[in-house]
Amino acid sequence: MAWLDWVALAGYFLVMLLIGLWSHRRISGVGDYFTGGGKMPWWLSGISHHMSGYSAAVFVAYAAVAYSYGVTVYFWAFVPLALATGVGAFLFAPRWNRLRSRFNVISPLEYLAKRYNIPTQQALAWSGALLKVFDVAAKWASVAILLNVFTGMPMATGILITGVVTLLYSTVGGLWADALTDFGQFVIQGVAALSMLIAVIVKLGGFSGLGSMWDKLPDGHTHPLVGQWTAGFLTAYIVIKLFEYNGGMWNLAQRYMATDSAPSARRSAGLSAVLYLIWPAVLLFPSVAAAVLMPHVADAQQVYALMAKAYLPAGLVGLTLAGMFSHTMAMASSDANAISAVVTRDILPVVSRRARTMSTQAGLLAARVCTVVFVSISMIVAIEADHFGGVLGIIVALVAAVMGPISIPMLLGLLPAFRRCGPIAAISSWALGLGAYFLLKYGIEPSNQTWLVATPLVTSLVVYVGLGLLKPEPNDEADAIVAAVSSDGPQGAAVQAPAPTAATAD
Repeated sequence: MAWLDWVALAGYFLVMLLIGLWSHRRISGVGDYFTGGGKMPWWLSGISHHMSGYSAAVFVAYAAVAYSYGVTVYFWAFVPLALATGVGAFLFAPRWNRLRSRFNVISPLEYLAKRYNIPTQQALAWSGALLKVFDVAAKWASVAILLNVFTGMPMATGILITGVVTLLYSTVGGLWADALTDFGQFVIQGVAALSMLIAVIVKLGGFSGLGSMWDKLPDGHTHPLVGQWTAGFLTAYIVIKLFEYNGGMWNLAQRYMATDSAPSARRSAGLSAVLYLIWPAVLLFPSVAAAVLMPHVADAQQVYALMAKAYLPAGLVGLTLAGMFSHTMAMASSDANAISAVVTRDILPVVSRRARTMSTQAGLLAARVCTVVFVSISMIVAIEADHFGGVLGIIVALVAAVMGPISIPMLLGLLPAFRRCGPIAAISSWALGLGAYFLLKYGIEPSNQTWLVATPLVTSLVVYVGLGLLKPEPNDEADAIVAAVSSDGPQGAAVQAPAPTAATAD
């Protein structure tokens, strides 16, 4: 890269660190650290939700699919996100906000101790935290691949640099730092992506060349679904993302909890849904066009980076790389904050009596230590990403398949239709769903990815609903929670709030 590119990249990192330091002054307790004190504007929450939902994998793994198969990646990977978030705007986002405002819930899993029981809460907390280690590791690996293409930097070095910068601002500033850096990254990434889009259109010969490009693409590149991405896979993926992007991915639930009211949470989700429908098309178009402009790229994962180097002037190359960084740092920092919330509020109070009586300052210190530990472990796993199926293998096969069993009891437990599904249904759904994944992954070895992704989800869903019907577990306290989060009226607000997990762990 030219010296202007290095200046742009260094300036980006500096701005992220300064935002973290500024946000530090807004943190006075764990509520501020994990949910922004419930004072985050809906538009900031919506942009943060969007930015925290995908990473530099868009420019590596998904760009490779766009280059090799065409527009299908938009239809199976990103349209489901828009649909899921749009449905969640009405079904889940307001409920997450009411959990915080009415029950003082700070962690997305905190309410599970009362909704089900502590063993269920712990099973979901431990397994979800482990899953997130691998999910974030895939994002670090994506950034490292891009750095390697642009600068020749070794993978391990790229992972360490990105991880340490993210660690610094997220540890110091909490959710406010995450959200504000997400907004800054959204602006930077927007300039970079539009610059890349314009450069590609110019290279195609302007708008006339843009129109004729579609006829020059290889066969099948204009089909919505091709190869292993079938209608069955799309259906399963939509359902998985319905759970994942409305709270199954804990950091996204935090965005809804951080707004000042349930209507604000709904607007936040609506904004994010619109962005998921529009923005991925802008990001992925250059990789689709690359099949015409660069038909002989050896490693498809490098295609977006190679186009940036070939078509963009000095300065914009560095800005584009910063834009690629932005998605990963947004997702990783928000994941780190969410995992820290779960460990601090849900796991530590159960395993340590001392953690149940921590002071405000001790709680903040524990939160920051948990953030450091999580990011450090995920960086170690990222360095060994190839041993876990590579970037796309981790994101699609592992995360998508395991997300259902972890998120179904948590999300459906908020809805009145499932209020009779108790601890037995929840823990059985989780255990049998994960069991189905490991049986397919390491035993039967399904013929295609659809089975691997769909079977754990379907198993978990059928078990949860089935046991709720066959063996209902009525619980007045659970009913009170569900009623309180399902209504904006005075009846829901008048329900007695359950005590936090830390106070009931005995």
